[in-house]
Amino acid sequence: MADPRGFLKHDRELPVHRPVPVRLRDWKEVYEDFPEDKLRAQASRCMDCGIPFCNNGCPLGNIIPDWNDLSYRGLWREAIDRLHATNNFPEFTGRLCPAPCEAACVLGIHEPPVTIKRIEVEIIDRAWDEGWVEAVLPASKTGMKVAVVGSGPAGLAAAQQLTRAGHDVVVFERADRIGGLLRYGIPEFKMEKRHLNRRLEQMEAEGTEFRVSTAVGVDVTAAELQAEYDAVILACGATHARDLPIEGRELGGIYQAMEFLPGSNKVQEGDFSEPPISAKDMDVIIIGGGDTGADCLGTSHRHGAASIHQFEIMPRPPDARPEANPWPTWPMIYRVSSAHEEGGEREYSINTVRFVGDDDGNVAGLDTVRVEQVMEDGRVSFQPVEGSEQHFPAQRIFLAMGFTGPEQGSLTKQFGVDLTDRGNVARDNSWATNVDGVFVAGDMGRGQSLIVWAIAEGRSVAASVDLWLMGDSELPVPISPTAAPQR
Repeated sequence: MADPRGFLKHDRELPVHRPVPVRLRDWKEVYEDFPEDKLRAQASRCMDCGIPFCNNGCPLGNIIPDWNDLSYRGLWREAIDRLHATNNFPEFTGRLCPAPCEAACVLGIHEPPVTIKRIEVEIIDRAWDEGWVEAVLPASKTGMKVAVVGSGPAGLAAAQQLTRAGHDVVVFERADRIGGLLRYGIPEFKMEKRHLNRRLEQMEAEGTEFRVSTAVGVDVTAAELQAEYDAVILACGATHARDLPIEGRELGGIYQAMEFLPGSNKVQEGDFSEPPISAKDMDVIIIGGGDTGADCLGTSHRHGAASIHQFEIMPRPPDARPEANPWPTWPMIYRVSSAHEEGGEREYSINTVRFVGDDDGNVAGLDTVRVEQVMEDGRVSFQPVEGSEQHFPAQRIFLAMGFTGPEQGSLTKQFGVDLTDRGNVARDNSWATNVDGVFVAGDMGRGQSLIVWAIAEGRSVAASVDLWLMGDSELPVPISPTAAPQR
């Protein structure tokens, strides 16, 4: 255990954010450095509970009390070994995961929970700085070949696990760089891409091969992959964006979030001098109140937007857990991200009725109505509030309403995989599709979800593929499809 009285002596504390006027001038991460003594004090707040609900709250099964104790004692080398035992990429999850582990922290019943996510980041960043993160080479080679289609967190986790098991693994990515949404969906201010790049260098040193600008189903067929590889893992994500097919949708200036966000990342990569879709000096409306909407918000701030409104059809969440949302469930409460700190107006209980254009066929604004959430026959619906109509000017509108599932195109058709009623790729209890030797993991089988679930599924499908190829496997299995319900 860390300090038995640590949670009594120390309040929850996180690194301060860099001043807004400063950070809007660049694309670097928003946090200031966090002194080691403060970090160790935060680790001391862990109570080493008899039943550590944080472990269960984390889909990866991270052994959180152990590395909290090791961090408190300054045993950083041992801490990273314990962290890497369950998580291939703690530098990703520590920056991007919403931390369901903290929501399940026992201390969180009556006090602010342990800063688990921050401790995780400090452990892995120190490990990189000290040179402790090295290539892990397999003891022997199996001669088996595995193709992984998609290079997001699920695909990368599966690839690393299978490479370390001795298989020859090739990762196929249709974009020009590896990383999936980690590369082109996550803005630089949330995760600088140097963290991704050095992890990919480690994977290459271990023997994983990456092939970019290769769309499976177009540049290489499913039949060609099945003929060349002993197993195929589909990990293409849930990239089919939810649209808003209302009057005026055809107007110029209305974009899906994933049409908007990658351009700014490509500027940071040096591909462009200016983003292809700019919000500079524009009145911006973001439709969707989730993380992707916040990414559009922070990006628009850095472009220099004239004004920004973010719309959410749901009512504003409460500041504290309601009785119907008890610990250790995920708290549906009001949250303020770093992007929200930077400005913009958040509008709740609002619905867009139509887009309004100018004489040149570009969007000039939108008409809205306030809505009231009601229950009808056990289902939520939204009824317009009479007299609440309102017009908002906008020259840029970004749709950030989530994703409905994987794209159903040549890839799924060529492989002939079955789909669920929701349009996800169906799988059995061994992560296998209906096609022999073809497996699926991550959002492509689960539906839109969290990075920590993607990594957990990637590790799990790797163990299943290894077992299928070799007859046995020593790779860990964090979860099963039955423990990760499909949507």
